[in-house]
Amino acid sequence: DNWHGPGEWKPHTFGSNSWKLENLPSEFRVEFEGESEINWRVGIAQQDGTERPFQNAYWNHKQTGIYVDIVSGEPLFSSLDKFDSGTGWPSFSKPLTTDQIIEKTDASLGIKRTEVRSAIADSHLGHVFTDGPAPTGLRYCINSAALKFIPKDQLQAAGYAEFLPLFTQQTNAVSNTDIAI
Repeated sequence: DNWHGPGEWKPHTFGSNSWKLENLPSEFRVEFEGESEINWRVGIAQQDGTERPFQNAYWNHKQTGIYVDIVSGEPLFSSLDKFDSGTGWPSFSKPLTTDQIIEKTDASLGIKRTEVRSAIADSHLGHVFTDGPAPTGLRYCINSAALKFIPKDQLQAAGYAEFLPLFTQQTNAVSNTDIAI
């Protein structure tokens, strides 16, 4: 078992059948109904697939929290950086930390794009484009299937307490603005 909890990720050994349900940490099985759904999600992440736009779990998701890799649990994106790109896939202006994302050139469709993968699990997340909002100008267009959402109120219990200050700072900024008005 390669799962050691958030903050203690160890690389999984991926082979042709490694993304099957029995190899997925139990923490990532609970939210899905049936083996076929979880196998499909991890299959997209580990076999470079793409899900349909507007027909995925997080394209229009508004809850506050973080998005982690479906296979390894490594933290990838924050809801604070999520925006509606109109593409039908969840889009983010930046990753939580740059060391959890690997960029690779992808010419698979006859055009040059920049693929983004998770650093530990090597999951195919999606692509990054240079047509995003300020200040980064980037649009990380990500497959929902490659992600697991951890709500803000569950970050501590799930082992992601280090990211709670991101949301406290946002709350304080809003409170200070309200006072100034």
